[in-house]
Amino acid sequence: MEVLYGLHPVEEAIRSGARALDHIVVARDRKDERLERIIALCRVANIRVATDSREQMTRLAKTDAHQGVLAMVRERQFLGIEDFLSKKKAVAPNKYKFFLALDGVEDPHNLGALLRTADAIAVDGVLIPERRSAPINATVAKTSAGASEHVKIARVTNLVRSLEQMKKENVWVLGLDERGSPDYMDFDFRTDCVLVLGREGAGLHDLVKKTCDHLLRIPMAGAVSSLNVSVAGAVVMYEAMRQRRQPAEVKPEPLKPKPRKGLGS
Repeated sequence: MEVLYGLHPVEEAIRSGARALDHIVVARDRKDERLERIIALCRVANIRVATDSREQMTRLAKTDAHQGVLAMVRERQFLGIEDFLSKKKAVAPNKYKFFLALDGVEDPHNLGALLRTADAIAVDGVLIPERRSAPINATVAKTSAGASEHVKIARVTNLVRSLEQMKKENVWVLGLDERGSPDYMDFDFRTDCVLVLGREGAGLHDLVKKTCDHLLRIPMAGAVSSLNVSVAGAVVMYEAMRQRRQPAEVKPEPLKPKPRKGLGS
């Protein structure tokens, strides 16, 4: 059993229905409209509500940032890469898929921020390696404002192998690298693709970088050479969404994906 805390994460866990909730706990001394809304959702979903002291809730959550509400939830069940690819085959014509892959993002605050953006632009799935990655825990849920409960997440053993599988299904693999080319604004995102973001400070692992079909860059006009990974990811994800929403007749002519030399080249 896991503990989620905070108004947004608990409310979104109830709304999403992605995980079984055993019960929620609310602070005895908190009475307000936001908390009453959560309690009302629990009644509709037939979820038990208990009350407790703030001190005991702090001990359960291991933080005092719980805002007077906790949810006791079952362990999250992750998807596999096959789930993403099987859904891709059933997609409607002219509806391109967009995935996000995280190559070793270890800060839970960065991971939460990325999942919040991923939900905001409705990505089709997020790939996270089993090792060298922040766990999807209560901190991630709180930072994502509950968005982590809605995003489809696949946890994979080998990220390079999973990216190769995606390439076989004609999904373009796009890494983000400060020394890459072209600029992200010059790439045509109107295709099935997966955006790969690297580690804080170190960027993409060499094998992951070699697997990418393109390495895109964000031009920097100031003194620093790169953005925080969650900010960089948001910039590129919103550009992809902007391009896909633009009417075909007024679209610019950004760079088209170059012909492949072969998998792993």
